[in-house]
This record gives sequence, structure tokens and C-alpha cells, in this order.
Amino acid sequence: MDPESLRLLLERVRDGVTAPADALEALSVLPYEDLGFATLDHHRALRHGFPEVVFCQGKTPVQTAAIFERLAARGPIVLGTRATPDVYDAVRARVPAAQYHELARAITVGAVPTEARTPGVTVVSAGTADLPVAEEAVLTAELMGHTVERIYDVGVAGLHRLLARVERLRQARVVVVVAGMEGALPSVVAGLLDAPVIAVPTSVGYGANFGGLSALLGMLNSCSSGIAVVNIDNGFGAGTMAAMINRIPSPLPTPGSASVSPAPPGSASVSPAPPGSASASPGPVPDRRTMGTGEQRDKRLAFPDMQGPRD
Repeated sequence: MDPESLRLLLERVRDGVTAPADALEALSVLPYEDLGFATLDHHRALRHGFPEVVFCQGKTPVQTAAIFERLAARGPIVLGTRATPDVYDAVRARVPAAQYHELARAITVGAVPTEARTPGVTVVSAGTADLPVAEEAVLTAELMGHTVERIYDVGVAGLHRLLARVERLRQARVVVVVAGMEGALPSVVAGLLDAPVIAVPTSVGYGANFGGLSALLGMLNSCSSGIAVVNIDNGFGAGTMAAMINRIPSPLPTPGSASVSPAPPGSASVSPAPPGSASASPGPVPDRRTMGTGEQRDKRLAFPDMQGPRD
């Protein structure tokens, strides 16, 4: 049960449409439901903003199907990760609305309409072999209500492919970068952007990749700032973190709405400029996406009166 469903239920009781006994029955599984082999957290959407997700790997098809059936009965959206076709067949037999996403290896029930999604998330993959993990991140963020831009197969072995898409990358508020082998791509992407980067190491690679360990250690040791690293092959974790970051309101003021905060006690205050004198207003906020990159942009932000011609 999510906050909207709970609000509607309480309103129906208030209006006399639903009997209190029926409402009590609907709420009887809060905060959890015991199936014997699983304890379902129906309260999670109220606390966390998204219902409990089913990790299908390690569960039998019968167990997974039973869990899906109960979750789907209590909420509009259900996500199951690491699912195989035989698990999907068992789920669909009990939940006909379930859909299988082969590349992402996931099962879903319900979806957020495209027009209701929030833009700002971009998912980048180093290679085509990384797509199962990348698509798991995409699907997760979309189910959580976000529009996702895909930029695939732009690994460091052909860096020109990434550089040709830098302008698209700059439109993102948060970027998920999925890479195996040596795991170098997140460092490159983070060095080009001022948006946070979520790095996802994958188990793609030859022997010395150690099942994704070399990529994981490379990402943890990145010299680029602004990188957070999730576990190996954890597209779901990356998609969840990207969605949580993207739903945070932007702290940047819009042009014309900038205000000057009062000076803290003991600090020097700035008196209003007398009529007819030059205004000390900070003026419109610079557009970060039209000011160049790297040292060029840093100098223009620090010394706006010394911009000179642009390269």
C-alpha cells in the first residue's frame, strides 16, 4: 500500500463508501504479511516511496509466484529482478498482468505512465555485454517514475564515441555508468560532468577481471570526484540511487528569483544601494551548460568580468 492508496481508503471511510470493518481488513497486513517462507513488507512503499522488490534468484518459481501474487494484490507496481523465463511462467500463471523483460532479466507488474515521469537520469554502458545490468538500472528508475536516456557501447577503447555524446550527457542530473573489464569509464565520465556519477562494475571480462572485482576496485580508486560505487552487477541498486537523487529538488535558483540571505550575526552587512547608483544585485544565474567545460567554465564562474572571447 502506497500513500495515495491509504489516503483514498481513509477518504472512502470518511464518506461512508467503505465500512470501517472492510478498511480494517485492508489494513490488517500492515506492516507485513507472513507467508511462512517469506515475510512481505507491505509497509515499505509508505516508508520508502517504492514497494518491496523481489530478488528472484535463489527462490523457487512457486515461491516467487506466491510473493508476486500477494504484492500485486496490495499495490499497483511490483518489480522482480534476476528472473529466468521459467520463473516468469510461474508468476504469469498467478498474475496474468506480469511482463517479462528479457534483457533486464526482470518481471514487472504495472508501470508509471511516460508523461508522468521526471527527466534527468542517463544510463551509460561501456559495452554491449554490460546491457543486462544497464537495462536493470533503466527499468528500475523508470518504475520509480523517471525518464531515462540511454547511451550504450561507448567504452574507453573508442573514446571518440563518448566525446561525441558529451552534450547529451550534460543534460542529466545524475548519470549511471556501467562497465566491466578494468572499469575505467566512470572516471572518464565524471571528469567531463558536474553531475553525480553512480558507477556499476560488472562481471564482464576475462580471468583477471575476477568476476567484476577488478572493475570494482578500479572504480573505488578513481581519481575523479563525484563518483559513488555500487556492488558488482547491481543495476537495481544504481537505478534506485539515481531515482532518489533525481527526485531531490534542484538547489539552483531560476533566473530572476535569486534572493540575498540575511548576513549571519557578527558579519559585515551590505546596505542597499541608494537610488540612482549601480545595483549590487548578483544578476541572473549563469547557465552552466553554455559556459564551456573544465578550466574555461571555472574561470568564467570565478571571474565573470574577465571572460573574454570563448575558445
